[in-house]
Amino acid sequence: MNEASKRSFLALALAATVSACASRSQEIPLEALAIPPQKSDALAPFRHRGPAVAAGEGGPARFARAVHRAFDVRRAHELVAFIEARYRAPANQGYEEVLERLAAELRAGGFGGDPRFELFEITTPLESRTWENPTARAPAQAWTPESGRIALRAGDSEEVVLHAFSAPADRDRVILPIHCPSAEVEGPIALGLDELAEGEILVIDAAPRRSVLARAHALGGRAVVSSYLESYNVDPRGEGRERDAIGFHSLPAGTPLPVIMISPRSHERIEEALASDPLARLAIESRVRLDSRELRTLVAVVRGSDRPGEAVAIASHVQEPGACDNASGVAGLLESALGLAALLRSGELKPPSRSLVFLWGDEFRQSTAWLERTDMRPIAGLSSDMTGESRERTGAILLLERMPDPAALLPLPPDEHTPWGRREVAADSLLPNGVAVIARCALADVAQIEGGMHAGAEGESAGTAGGWETAEHPYEGGSDHDVFIERKVPAALFWHFTDFAYHTSLDRLEMVDVAEMRRTAAAILSTALALADPKPTDLDRYLRSLNHEQNLRVAAAEERGQAELANAWREWCKGARQWLRVECLRLPESDR
Repeated sequence: MNEASKRSFLALALAATVSACASRSQEIPLEALAIPPQKSDALAPFRHRGPAVAAGEGGPARFARAVHRAFDVRRAHELVAFIEARYRAPANQGYEEVLERLAAELRAGGFGGDPRFELFEITTPLESRTWENPTARAPAQAWTPESGRIALRAGDSEEVVLHAFSAPADRDRVILPIHCPSAEVEGPIALGLDELAEGEILVIDAAPRRSVLARAHALGGRAVVSSYLESYNVDPRGEGRERDAIGFHSLPAGTPLPVIMISPRSHERIEEALASDPLARLAIESRVRLDSRELRTLVAVVRGSDRPGEAVAIASHVQEPGACDNASGVAGLLESALGLAALLRSGELKPPSRSLVFLWGDEFRQSTAWLERTDMRPIAGLSSDMTGESRERTGAILLLERMPDPAALLPLPPDEHTPWGRREVAADSLLPNGVAVIARCALADVAQIEGGMHAGAEGESAGTAGGWETAEHPYEGGSDHDVFIERKVPAALFWHFTDFAYHTSLDRLEMVDVAEMRRTAAAILSTALALADPKPTDLDRYLRSLNHEQNLRVAAAEERGQAELANAWREWCKGARQWLRVECLRLPESDR
């Protein structure tokens, strides 16, 4: 975006933000929202790349210690192991087995047999992109990989099996992209589309995009083999572990060619074999099962005490076969629901004013299914995605992704986008709210707990010296928070990135840190509870924290001569103060 475009976009954003604030200006006088600068109340230690957080016992601090303590790390670790041993694609065998296990755990924890703790399912038609129409969704069948194999045959040497799997938990299970057809083919090798002849197998290091597959199919290719990895799939240790990584991919349903994913190391072996024997061949086998069934979304509800018709939703997607993505998010959210139910039954925590809704299913579609069928008014949506990465093994730390705010238009330090990349946002999507402020407080509160812990039992955190290290970034999109944002519901994403094992065969149980799962889950649930059970006593801490953010954002903009951006941040923070006061003062609907 050039400078002129930036100025124009910022002007539009400022107008939209002012309009959003003005539409509610009669509720609370705006001059009553400001608070004086306070430089000495920032909470420490808090190793967070982002605005400071005010000290205080309000908001998430009312819940963080209890939910952190109630998180059963051994049970969570066992559940992560169960989930990651299954290949989960929408509605397939592994997906169904995981939902059955989650439902059984929830029933054992008191859900479904008590009006305070509801448990039910939503079923929707299973749909997918198709080869014939890749831009729209059409009815589809559930896809389950059963076995796969790719072997290299060169000269008089015995064949070399490059990759193979025969069970859902096998290391090389992602060699078959979702919707790859069953096949058994053999043929000579071509190392590029320009070299591909009829009956040959194309081997590339590019992504197996539809355009590549369509051309290979038109040229008479028998199969496509790809060693593609993303630029961020690079071992942060510098040990070259990515050379053995196999990328996880999905194809349009009905793709006519078999597609096999391989590691960069296997790609090198193919090139070496072809250099010594131009007649080298590849043999490929793929066996998949297709089932006709509907897509299920599992819903657990903790009913609110006096405003049960208003809800804070937390979603965690089951599909995708990784341990961090997203067995950790699924298991962490389940443990949060079970721990919260136990705390409520024991009386250690009182029921929240609003309802909490926990969702497990297919990413995006689970939130859509609930929002389209619920009679509740959604207050906020949180996404529990990739919550358990070991920093030592993956290089990732916890990130808070905010919904669109002025930084989505022009980020300034300490904000920066992740390698996932920025997304263009519309000016009218900048709807001020305080969800990020509350979530930031929750991160600080959990960091305070962890910083004071001592070494515990096996699997428990030994504390984080100097505080838990976290960060935040402007909106990028890509998970369930998008569904809420599109409906103008405040939302946030909790995730870990850059994770070099993300969407590869390396995302297995050894990459998960259950203590990190616990920290992240405690932060997510504390955020949700603070939103579901706001108290007037929370407000002071939120406003002081928001004041820290405004000072930081405005100073960064003014230092770079971005007067319009500085003004946009002032208006955003004014609107966020308004939103926080309305929510924390718990004004009835008629007064809003």
